[in-house]
Amino acid sequence: MATFVLIPGGWHGAWAYRAVADALQARGHTPVPVTLTGVGDRAHLAHPAVNLDTHIDDVLARLDQADLHDVVLVGHSYGGMVVSGVADRAPQRVSGLVYVDAYVPADGDSCWTLTTDAFREVFAAGAKADGYSVQPPPRLDPRATAHPLASLLQAIRLRHPMRHRRAYVYMTEWRASPFTQLYEKLRTDPEWTVHTMPTSHNVLSTMPAELAEILHRTTGPAAGRDGTGGGPGQPMSW
Repeated sequence: MATFVLIPGGWHGAWAYRAVADALQARGHTPVPVTLTGVGDRAHLAHPAVNLDTHIDDVLARLDQADLHDVVLVGHSYGGMVVSGVADRAPQRVSGLVYVDAYVPADGDSCWTLTTDAFREVFAAGAKADGYSVQPPPRLDPRATAHPLASLLQAIRLRHPMRHRRAYVYMTEWRASPFTQLYEKLRTDPEWTVHTMPTSHNVLSTMPAELAEILHRTTGPAAGRDGTGGGPGQPMSW
């Protein structure tokens, strides 16, 4: 069985993965949800210097402190930025990466540069109160907290070629998705396995069991490249 390190998206803490983690644990896996600095139950640590590097360091520290190896990093939305940074800095501890409706940066990208104008407006408007923390948009879970603006603006530095197995999970029912072009690109890339789910962006609460099933399949025999499945005895193909 596998260890899944679960990294939430913007404004969310480890609580967002509760149902997914329960489903993974029921299958014998070890889920490790992480709350990033300045968000969720760590919102009291928010300050202007909290950035993407801080969040990457949060996960690296969790890997070190729990002595975790061969982990599958799972990032939802903004969490894809963190997944990429952790895999670049500690490749020896990582066995695979799963981006769940998430940003997939190249060296020098930031969440700000990769997203749409509409979301850049959300970030800017949300930070008007204090200039460094982005208030959650309307209609998010009541537990959502402000998210550090610097983590959305900082460019990531990736120093090594990505050699891990990679999967992308795309939500087909989010009309405002900033990930559609990315999905179209990755679905024809032989280095990626791409899955689709018929739901909106907030898959962690709308289809947690189904997402856990996809994650489970990344550790077992076989899905085809497009996530449609392969025959018995075929090698794992994310």
